Amino acid sequence: LGALGLGIGAGLAVGLAGLGTGLAQSGVGAGGTGAMAEKPELFTNVLILFAIPETIVILGFVIGFLLLNKA
Repeated sequence: LGALGLGIGAGLAVGLAGLGTGLAQSGVGAGGTGAMAEKPELFTNVLILFAIPETIVILGFVIGFLLLNKA
């Protein structure tokens, strides 16, 4: 049961992190597209804001990896 729980935990860590990132990036993408339509010089700021939620997936992947190596 311990290895099964670690596997489920790792899957949830990666899956829910991906879901959260997708929701965050959808908001940033929609808002950023509107902002860049009015001010094209905001491209760099929007790109940075779009990349920040990716760290959530990376952290979820690291947590999943650590859980699977514990088994």
